[in-house]
Amino acid sequence: LSDPIPPSLGNLRKLTDLRLFTNRLSGALPSEMNNIIGLTSLQLSNNNFSGYLPPDICKGGALSYLAVSNNSFQGPIPMTLKNCTGLSRLYLHHNQFTGDISHNLGVYPHLWYVDLSFNRLSGTLSPDWGSWHNLTCLKISNNNITGVIRPELGHLSNLQKLDLSSNHLQGEIPKSLGNLAHLYNLSLSNNRLVGEVPMELGRMSNLQLLDLSRNGLTGRIPYQIGTCMKLQLLKLNNNNLSGSIPLEIGNLVHLQEALDLGHNSLTGEIPSQLGKLSMLQYLNLSQNGFTGGLPSSLKDMVSLSVIDVSHNELEGPVPDSPFFRKAPLEWFLHNKGLCGVVKGLPPCVSSATRRNDESKHHKVVVILAITASMVFILLSLMIVGAALQFRKRKKQSLPVQDNGNREGAFCILSFDGRYAYKDIIEATEDFNDKYCIGTGACGSVYRAELTSGKVLAVKKIHLQEIEDTSNEIPFQNEIQTLTRIRHRNIVKLYGFCSSTRHKFLVYEYMERGSLGSILRSEAAAAELDWVKRVDVVKDVARALSYMHHDCDQPIVHRDITSNNILLDSEFKACVSDFGIARLLQPDSSNWSMIAGTHGYLAPELAYRMRVTTQCDVYSFGVVTLELLMGTYPGEFISVLPSSAAQSSSVKTILDQRVPLPTAEAADEVVAVLRLAIRCVDDNPETRPTMKHIFYKLSTPKTHPNLPSLDSLKLSDLRNGER
Repeated sequence: LSDPIPPSLGNLRKLTDLRLFTNRLSGALPSEMNNIIGLTSLQLSNNNFSGYLPPDICKGGALSYLAVSNNSFQGPIPMTLKNCTGLSRLYLHHNQFTGDISHNLGVYPHLWYVDLSFNRLSGTLSPDWGSWHNLTCLKISNNNITGVIRPELGHLSNLQKLDLSSNHLQGEIPKSLGNLAHLYNLSLSNNRLVGEVPMELGRMSNLQLLDLSRNGLTGRIPYQIGTCMKLQLLKLNNNNLSGSIPLEIGNLVHLQEALDLGHNSLTGEIPSQLGKLSMLQYLNLSQNGFTGGLPSSLKDMVSLSVIDVSHNELEGPVPDSPFFRKAPLEWFLHNKGLCGVVKGLPPCVSSATRRNDESKHHKVVVILAITASMVFILLSLMIVGAALQFRKRKKQSLPVQDNGNREGAFCILSFDGRYAYKDIIEATEDFNDKYCIGTGACGSVYRAELTSGKVLAVKKIHLQEIEDTSNEIPFQNEIQTLTRIRHRNIVKLYGFCSSTRHKFLVYEYMERGSLGSILRSEAAAAELDWVKRVDVVKDVARALSYMHHDCDQPIVHRDITSNNILLDSEFKACVSDFGIARLLQPDSSNWSMIAGTHGYLAPELAYRMRVTTQCDVYSFGVVTLELLMGTYPGEFISVLPSSAAQSSSVKTILDQRVPLPTAEAADEVVAVLRLAIRCVDDNPETRPTMKHIFYKLSTPKTHPNLPSLDSLKLSDLRNGER
C-alpha cells in the first residue's frame, strides 16, 4: 500500500483493530481518526508517515497496543495516552517525537513492553513508572532524557531489559536495580553517571549484558560482578575506575563478546584468572596503569580475536602462542618493556645471558651446568629410545583390537580413526570447558590441538541431546551434506564420532571465528576494511552458487547468518553449519516446516513453507547488508521501501568504524550494496539467483552515471544494472 490514509477511514467508528504496518504509506494521519474511539490496536510501524499523532488517539480509553515505530512522526506524545490504562505495548521508537515524557505517560498496570528509543524526547524518568509491575522491557535510548535514574525502577520485578543509553542522565546508579532478578540486559552507557558501580548488581543472576561504559564512574570494580555467571558481555570502559581487576572476573566463563575495561585508571597486575575465559573474543585493557607482566595463562584464551593492552606499564615476555605471534604491534605499544613473539617487539633477554653479562666468573659455572645437562639429556634420550623400541615390538606382536563396539562409529578423513579419537579426547582434556570456544542450541565447539600440531574445531553434541532422537537428524544431515560436497569456501568436515559416550563432528579450525563475532567487536571490525568485506561477500556467494547450481542436486543451506560464516587467519570466508540443509528434489514439492534463524528467514516461508534456493538468496542479502552496515539490518530492511529510506545517503548507512572506501573500492561496495538490496526483496521471483550474483561480483565494476559516494542516495541504485 502507498499514499496517505484517506479521511474517510474516520467513518469506521466501530473499528477496533487497524494494522497497516510495513507498507509505503505516507503523509499525516487524518484528524478524522479521532472519531474511532473504540480502537484497541493501532499498528502503523515501518511506513513513511509524518506529522503529529491524533491528539485524541485514546479518547475512548480502549487502546492497548500502539505501534508507530520507524516513521517520521514528530511533536509530543498525545496527552490522551494517559487515559489508556489498559495499554500493554507501546512502540514509538525511530521517529522524531519531542516533549516531556514524564508528563505524557501515565500509570499502566498492564504495560509489559515500552520502546521510545531514537527520538528527541526530553524530561525525566518518572517515579510513577515503578508501578508498571508487569513491564518486561523499557528502552529509552538515544534521546535527551535528563535527571537521575529513579530508584523506583528497582520495583519492576518482571523487568528483563533496561536500556537508557545515550541520554544525559546524571547521578548515581541506584542500588535498587540489584533487585531485578529477571534482568538479562542492562545498558546505561554514554550518560553522565557518577559514583561507584553498586555491588548489588552482583545479585542479578540472569544478567547477560552489562554496559556501563562512557560515564564518569569512580571507585573499584566490585568483586560481586564475578557472581553474574551468565554474563556474555561486560563493558566498563571510558570511566574513572581505579584499583585492580577483581580475581572473581575470571569466574565469568560464559563471557563471549567482550570484556572491555579500557580507558580507566586501573592498576595492579593483570590476574592470571582471566585465562579461564576461554570463550572470550574481545579483551581491552588499554589506557590504564597495569604493571607487571602478561600472565602466561592468557594462552588458554583460545577464542580471542582481539587483545589490547597498549598504554600501560607492562613489562616482560608476551605469551608464546599462535594467536600472539600473529597479533599486531599496536595492541602492545606504549608499555614499560614488553618483549617476545609479537613482530616489532624486542626479543626477550634470557636469564642465562643476563648472568653472563653480570660476571665473567660465572662463565665456568654456566659451561659446566650446560655440559652436565647435555649429558643428562643424552642419557635420557637413550633410555627413552630403548623403551619405545621395546614397546613398538610388543605392539607388533599383538593383534589390533576393533574398538568399534566400545567407542561406536568413528571416521576421520586423512587420519587413523583409532588414534585420532584418543588424540582429540586428550587435546581437549575430555572436553574441558577451558577449550570451549562457543556454544549453540545443539552443542559446544572446542579447539583441539593434536600432538601433530594440527588444530581442529570439534563440535560436541550436548549430552542431554543425545538421548533425544530428534537431534540425530541435524547430526546425520551435516555429515551427509558435507561428505557430499567439497569447496574452498565451505568448511571442511574431517570426520565424526557417534557413540554411546560421545557424539561430535570434526572440522577445520577457522582462526578468526564467525563474521558475527567480528562485527560485534569494535577493534576486529575496524580491521575488516572494505576490500576484505567485499572479498567475504564474494566468498559466500561463490559457495552458495556452487551449492545451488553446480551440485548434482541443488542444496539449500536454510540458515545463512553472520554467525555461520567463518573466517580464517587471512580473512577467507567459509560457510558452516549444515544441520538443516536440504537437497532439493526435482519431483518433489519441497514443503518444509519453518527452520532457520529469526531475522534471516525469507518472508515467504511464513505463508508458503516451501523451500527454494531463493530462501538462501534472501538470507545472503541480510548478511551482506549486515557486513556493509556493521550491525544487523532488520529495521533498515523493513523501512527500505519508504521514500524516507530511499532519500538516505549511502555513506551514512555504511559501517562508521572504518574509513569510507577509496574511489576504487567504492565501486565494489556500491555494486555489493545494489545486489544486497535486490536480494532482500519481498518477492522471491524478483531476487537474482546466486549464480547471477557471483557473476556480477566477479565482473569489473564501474558506475560512470552515479554520483560520488558523498552525494549518492539509495534511490540512485534503483535503476542500476540487473
